[in-house]
Amino acid sequence: MHATLVQRASAEFLGTFWLTFGGCGSAVLAAAFPEHGIQFAGVALAFGLTVLTGVYALGPISGGHFNPAVTIGLWAGDRFSANGVLPYVVAQVAGAIAAAAVLYIVASGKPGFELGGFASNGYGDLSPGKYSLLSALVIEVLLTFFFVLIIHGATSSFAPAGFAGLAIGLALTLIHLVSIPVTNTSVNPARSTGPALFAGGQYIAQLWLFWVAPIAGGILAGFVSRSLFKESR
Repeated sequence: MHATLVQRASAEFLGTFWLTFGGCGSAVLAAAFPEHGIQFAGVALAFGLTVLTGVYALGPISGGHFNPAVTIGLWAGDRFSANGVLPYVVAQVAGAIAAAAVLYIVASGKPGFELGGFASNGYGDLSPGKYSLLSALVIEVLLTFFFVLIIHGATSSFAPAGFAGLAIGLALTLIHLVSIPVTNTSVNPARSTGPALFAGGQYIAQLWLFWVAPIAGGILAGFVSRSLFKESR
């Protein structure tokens, strides 16, 4: 029995909520203690675990995209119907905003709470390592390209069944290990939008990059996968 579009969009909402709350929450809450915090490696692992667990739990319903760049990249690779793109993207963005709202409620309950960047993405002065716009653009396009390519490959008939979630989760962990110092890691426009709306100001002004670059990388991966995994369809 196939899930309805409402069921699939609901799964995408919940999955993106989980990714944003778990990943950004690890940065805002657990990495906030200099002596006992989980630091970059812990945040990277948290993002990977949210996707790994979400894909296995909700993937059977919606495919487990949780990311507009993934949805659009799968469409570009002829692996997803065009009429599902907009409902998925709306659900993903809504899930990320809801997660950021709940995270704000939790985080602001700590005495002396300061909003700061609120796990938002940025370049220049807003980059953790003060990397330039060009550096941010290149790494976001490149890493989203490989992330979406890995998703295409791990879910193709070439891959052993049942291991896609593991490959995707580990890929996202690796991506964060590489790029947190550069952009605080997006590769996901929805994940970027939720926290930025609360951080406000310059973070919203820079949000365009974290839509354009991941979607460009996802589309490129989709087109490459059409020929690379052609025999799997």
